[in-house]
Amino acid sequence: MNMKNLNIAFISHGGGPMPLLNDPSHAELVNYLTGLASKLDKPSAILLISAHWEAAVATITASPTPQMIYDYRGFPAAAYELQYPSPGSPILAKKVQQALKDAGIAVKLDSQRGYDHGLYVPLTLMYPKADIPTIQLSLINDLDPEQHLAIGRALQALNVDNLLVIGSGFSFHNMGEFFAPNTQERQLKNQEFEHWLQHTLSDKQLNETDRHDLLQHWAHAPHARYCHPREEHLLPLHICYGLAGRASDEHQSLTIMNKHSSSFVWYKSEQS
Repeated sequence: MNMKNLNIAFISHGGGPMPLLNDPSHAELVNYLTGLASKLDKPSAILLISAHWEAAVATITASPTPQMIYDYRGFPAAAYELQYPSPGSPILAKKVQQALKDAGIAVKLDSQRGYDHGLYVPLTLMYPKADIPTIQLSLINDLDPEQHLAIGRALQALNVDNLLVIGSGFSFHNMGEFFAPNTQERQLKNQEFEHWLQHTLSDKQLNETDRHDLLQHWAHAPHARYCHPREEHLLPLHICYGLAGRASDEHQSLTIMNKHSSSFVWYKSEQS
């Protein structure tokens, strides 16, 4: 793939629908995502990998008119009235399917599944007109980091001009800790993992073999399992890096729900 054809972003997407409900602990995220969209050329299509969809094999939404999935509970009624009526793209879904199949990765299309909140919450902030054809790609439920890096590499075969690929996860995702006292010890664990992640993704002195190995063995990072008791919110980042194959162009540190978190962007204008 001519890497000038696409932008890639891994975003920390916050807690459920809270970024759309004027929650003050998500103010930095809201500002960041609206600002990020203004820095990108409007994409011709969006491929989004959501932490909230796992399947036995890589699976791609193929409906031309995806429905909403309200995959959260306990929120105000407004959270269950959100709509994001962007069209799907069966054509793009088939191109992604072929790229993965050609790389020997088991893959299928799903013409029934709709959009989960890992998609419509950030995209409502970034592209509120909901007029960009959009598809989702699942994680694989074995959560193997190398497999997700390989999915990213396979996507390099796509030939879609001005595509935006988004990994929608959260660089800190320990649900109990969001609601625990924010002690100095907890802050330090959070910060040390974030520093490791920033170094791994942003340091241009690292060669790509080492960067790949660090991400493959991410669980050896400082306080990795404190920040990710289960890694589904980190693995969209592995797909993004597998696709980009190089250090990120931009890192943004955000405080979301009193935790430090990261977003990374690879801009097409910087790619060759």
